[in-house]
Formats: sequence, C-alpha cells, structure tokens
Amino acid sequence: MILGGHFDVTAKQNKIQILEEKINETNFWNDVNSANEVVKELSLLKKIVQKILETKKEIVDNLELIDILDEMELILLEESINKIKKEIEKLEIDNLLNGKFDSLNCYLEIHPGAGGTESCDWASMLLRMYERFCEKNNYTYEIIDEQKGEEAGIKSAVILIKGEFPYGYLKEEKGVHRLVRISPFDSNARRHTSFASVSITPEFNQNIDIEIKESEIKIDVYHSSGAGGQSVNTSNSAVRITHIPTKTVVTCQNERSQLKNKDQAMKMLKSKLIQIEEEKKEKEINAVKGVIENNEWGSQIRNYVLEPYKLIKDLRSGYESSNVDKILDGDIMEMIESVLKAKVEKKCKEFKNMEM
Repeated sequence: MILGGHFDVTAKQNKIQILEEKINETNFWNDVNSANEVVKELSLLKKIVQKILETKKEIVDNLELIDILDEMELILLEESINKIKKEIEKLEIDNLLNGKFDSLNCYLEIHPGAGGTESCDWASMLLRMYERFCEKNNYTYEIIDEQKGEEAGIKSAVILIKGEFPYGYLKEEKGVHRLVRISPFDSNARRHTSFASVSITPEFNQNIDIEIKESEIKIDVYHSSGAGGQSVNTSNSAVRITHIPTKTVVTCQNERSQLKNKDQAMKMLKSKLIQIEEEKKEKEINAVKGVIENNEWGSQIRNYVLEPYKLIKDLRSGYESSNVDKILDGDIMEMIESVLKAKVEKKCKEFKNMEM
C-alpha cells in the first residue's frame, strides 16, 4: 500500500463519520466545552486525511510519468519526489501524535534550579524560546503566571499554549534543561552551569469528574507582579492554590480580578490532578506488562553549551546542533520530532525484547 499500512485512511475516515454524526445530534451543543473539543478533533482528522490522499495522488501521478519523461523532465520529477518525501516525513510525525491527550492544549511551566540570578536568567531564556516556538508554529500562548527574579530573569512562569497538537509536540520537553556559559553576572567572566525544569500539563476538559474537597486545598492571595495595567499591584488579585494531599501548587495572576485568577488556578489544578491520576494508571499498566521505565526520560533531557564551544544536544534522541542562536530563538521543532521518533523506536525495541 502506498505510504504504508500505518497511514490507515479508512480508520480515520470512519472516525470522521462518527464525529460528524455526533455533531448532528440535537443536544450536541449543550456542553460547549466538550462540543468544541469534538469540532477541533474533527478538523484535525480531516486535515490529515486530506493530506494523505493528496500525497498518495502525487505518488501515483509521478509513477505514471516515469516511463514517458525525457532527461530534463526527470530532473523536475526528482524535485517533486523530494518534496513528497518531506510531506511523508511530516505525515509520519502526525501519525506519532496518536496519544490519548496529544490533541489537547497544554500548560507549560518553567522553574529555575539552584543558582540564584544565573538560573533565573536561564529560565527566562527558556520562556522566550518557547514563546518564539509558538510564534513560528502558529500556536497561540497566554501568560498565566510570571514571577520576576530579584535581579534578572524569572522565578517561575506558566503559559497556556493552544493550537494543533500542542501537548503532543511539547510533552517530551518535560524535564531538566542544563545551560553552560560564561555568566554575564560574574565580574570575573567565569563559566557557570545552570539548570531549569520544564513541566507540561494537558488542559483537560473541565467536565471530567474529579473531586477536589475544600478541606484539601489552601488558597493564598497576594499582589500581582506581572503586566496587567497600572492598577495591577493595588490589590491582592494574584492567587495561589495548594492541594495538600499531593503538595501540588498552582498560581495565576494574569487577570486583574481575583475571582478570575482563582477560576483559572482551579482549572490548572484540576488538569494537574487528572494528569497525576493518568500517570499513576500508566505506571500500574506498565508494571503489569513488564515495561521498564528509564529515568532518563523524566530527568535531565538536554544540554545547551555556549562556552567553551557551541553545541545543543538532546540526551534522549542524540540530536545535536551547533546553531545555538537558532535553537534559543525557538527553532526547536526538528529537535522535538527527533525525540518523538526516538521514543517510539525505544518502545518498539522494548516490546520486541518482551516477545523474545
């Protein structure tokens, strides 16, 4: 089969039919949030199917032309084939994004490690990298919370990212990011190593049933420190919610209204608690299957070396680039895709070893 059996158009077309029937139900729009998720999923599926069918047609057309083209026309055909190869590679990546929550929007959270101003500055560099990544790849983002560092950088930041498969692409950014450079804050111009952690949480449908008892949460309010107009610091509008049983903390200060910040913080908390439960279930299933989970996928994931040489290396996929300026300016899609491919290959090897 052209494009291989894993591009199962029929299965996707059947799913499209099911979703279209769901949309035509009389009570479909009773739950607006759930309805919007279905519409988004349908739109994504239609796009993928259309692209697969278009690519298949290009391949068939080129095969029919091979025997009748002259030398110059074959050169043009080769250019067309190279274009098709790139399209297939993109389709293969899209096909990897078939996880349960890959199509969902996500919260991206950044915290500096130990190291004071140096680490805070590194955290702000990562925040800018992800903001530029969003701008380059047609994602929209909203700063939910940003705590400025005392001298420079940030103490923490949370952004909500929306678009096509944001969680699917960014989920493997979770982990520790290490920077090596000559510190701009060191008068002796010594080399410093800094760390910052990134966490990714899918924005779950808020109608999913999860109980959060009032007795299990602690709510604090404080002055906002981020952008929000002249009156942002005149009242305790920022909100911090702590879920005591899991020690999960969420903060929000992007709205002037304390009530709106509280609502957004509760949404984030709910999403984090659902993710904790899902991860717990996945670990239990993996334990039954005998799948070994390596710590490398959840700890330090990437090195960014600016001195004494320039090199960025992902420790999971082995991807390397000496163009650090380009990477730090948000051009990280190729690196992200390398990690997605590496993880699938790793899982395939594990299952093959289990069968032997």
